[in-house]
Amino acid sequence: MTAELAINTGAESVMPTVLMLLLGLAVSTLAAYVALDLARRVRVLRTRAGALWLFGAASALAIGIWSSQVIGIAAEPPPFAFGYHGLGSLGVWAAALVASLAGLGAVSGRVATPGRVSFGAFALGIGAVGTHALALAPLGLVPGVEWQILPLVAAFAGAVGGCMMALGAFFRGGDRTKPATLGWQATSALVFGVSLVASQQLVLGAAGLADQTGSVHADRLASATLVLLASVGSCAILIVGLLFSVLEARLRLSLRRAETELQRRSFRDGLTGLPNRLMFDGMLAQAVQQADGAHQRLAILFIDLDGFKPVNESLGHATGDLVLREVAARLKRFARPEDRVAHLGGDEYLMLIGADPSAEDAAIFSERLQTSIGEPCRMNGREATVSSSIGIAIYPEHGPISALIANAEAAMRSAKSGGGAGYAFFEQRMTNGARDQLDLLRDLRRALSDGQLHLVYQPKIHAPSGEITGAEALMRWEHPTRGMVGPDQFIPIAERFGLIGAMGNWLIEEACRQAGVWRDQGLQMRVAINLSAHQLRHPDLADRIDMALRRHDIKPQLLTCEITESVAMDDASNAIRMVERLNQLGVNISIDDFGTGYSSLSYLRKLRAGELKIDKSFVLDLETSADARAVVDGIVKLAHAIGLKVVAEGVETEAQHQILRSFGCHELQGFLFARPMSPRALSAWAMEDVGPRALEFRDSLYRATAAGALH
Repeated sequence: MTAELAINTGAESVMPTVLMLLLGLAVSTLAAYVALDLARRVRVLRTRAGALWLFGAASALAIGIWSSQVIGIAAEPPPFAFGYHGLGSLGVWAAALVASLAGLGAVSGRVATPGRVSFGAFALGIGAVGTHALALAPLGLVPGVEWQILPLVAAFAGAVGGCMMALGAFFRGGDRTKPATLGWQATSALVFGVSLVASQQLVLGAAGLADQTGSVHADRLASATLVLLASVGSCAILIVGLLFSVLEARLRLSLRRAETELQRRSFRDGLTGLPNRLMFDGMLAQAVQQADGAHQRLAILFIDLDGFKPVNESLGHATGDLVLREVAARLKRFARPEDRVAHLGGDEYLMLIGADPSAEDAAIFSERLQTSIGEPCRMNGREATVSSSIGIAIYPEHGPISALIANAEAAMRSAKSGGGAGYAFFEQRMTNGARDQLDLLRDLRRALSDGQLHLVYQPKIHAPSGEITGAEALMRWEHPTRGMVGPDQFIPIAERFGLIGAMGNWLIEEACRQAGVWRDQGLQMRVAINLSAHQLRHPDLADRIDMALRRHDIKPQLLTCEITESVAMDDASNAIRMVERLNQLGVNISIDDFGTGYSSLSYLRKLRAGELKIDKSFVLDLETSADARAVVDGIVKLAHAIGLKVVAEGVETEAQHQILRSFGCHELQGFLFARPMSPRALSAWAMEDVGPRALEFRDSLYRATAAGALH
């Protein structure tokens, strides 16, 4: 009976020990797993992010080393009450952290060579054994530890060997890009955990814990509290760290996939899936290199669809997109293996023809391609038909690689200008106009800063009395080599290449400045300026005009803003809002070129303009065309009916003058009365009577008057 009791008691004492050791192994393995996972995030050790990831990994491993020590002592507690010194235990963890930093830092963020793996394992082994030994100090054991060398050496050897095996398994073959598999990471963590627990037990054996008789810190931090912290608390911290690492890894993977997709899309057109211009440039460069080596030619086809805009507008943009996809599919089917197809955007495509094509080959190819494109496209029960204009440039005859696409485009424009549905080969004359336009654009950019732009002013005449009531500001460009460049040349370029905004702002400022100069001379000249479509779309237009008026102390009633009828109707709702703001400032609004657009009477009434300006094309035909007289008469009567002033421009003959007066026009403007003149000339005419004697300036222009008297 006594023997059986002894056996049972021994078995009961062994079970808690095994469970505690397994708990220590689990915590140590988890800590090692988290440490390796965090260490893998270190890309460059010298960066702040790399240092933070390394610190996190070392902290996790330090928790595992410290926890294995605490749980290991609790697995076989000494036969007396014991406790821990709190600061001493914290110091043990700090020592483990330093050793972990040294060991993991040797291999993290670098190529894990055998030398670095060996150094890291050595540092971790010393750290683990040293930490286990230091961990006995916070116990305050009595009479004190007397170390046995052999178990201590075995503990060190086992720890170093285990760490080397774990690091070697994790960084297989010295390639730190491979340890992404969970199996190898888990295996390495388990080896780490076993090494930590085994070395801890060997250190306890070397310390002779069973020979101690007491603990001076028995009344301080209880062992049970520290075991709870080392198990539950450590696991919680480690799991949070692991979750953070996993989330970061998934975020990094998502970002990498997004970057890959973005890079793919940057070389592909999103609508058709064809290569875009950027990718086509690369393919062209490669093809040119191969053609140069084989002394062969290439052909570039610049393809533009004819009649696509009506399809888009009548059938809708969704159907238009289907047409573009269908054309792209036909081009792909038509292309041979050596050919390349790209979508430039909109209704423009590029095709590179290889295999040393002659001019005749390119022509035949283009004819067949146009036949394929011209076949009806059936989309969602609807049928759409488009033709194509193709420009052809042959390499190397038609220029170097840098000019091939531009030359093919110039040839396409030539084909389209001939009526479309045809093809044209590049000729040098096709780019002369484009180059001249680019030269003009370059010079126009300098014109503003160099003061080459200036304003001239054409007087407005009160029809009944023949008196001058104001002037319209007209922009001119004095080019240093070309001489006077007309607005019909540079205004379209400014609108196309985004300079019209800056030029419009300059016009507002200069007109207000000149009005201020005239005011200081005693002349209250009313000035009209033209607003572009670009300016009307800018929400700060009214604020700019208001600031210019205030800066030069100009009465708003002295300024008239002329808005072209077609511009106003293109975006009527925005024009109404902008005119409302300008009306609030007190400036006058004029609808310019009236009769050439498609005005709605309801919109015309909502615009709240003060005057209509009849386009000069109607005035020009007044003497010879009954239709022109009927249109002008109708416009004048319409304006009178809704209370608007009527201004006619382009008056050049006395007969036109008399007809317009008979219709009831309020003001007239044209060469019959005065050509546009410089501000100084207009000032001299008004103030010094140097000018045409037949015209007088209205008396109200010479003195400050109430707003109503300016009309």
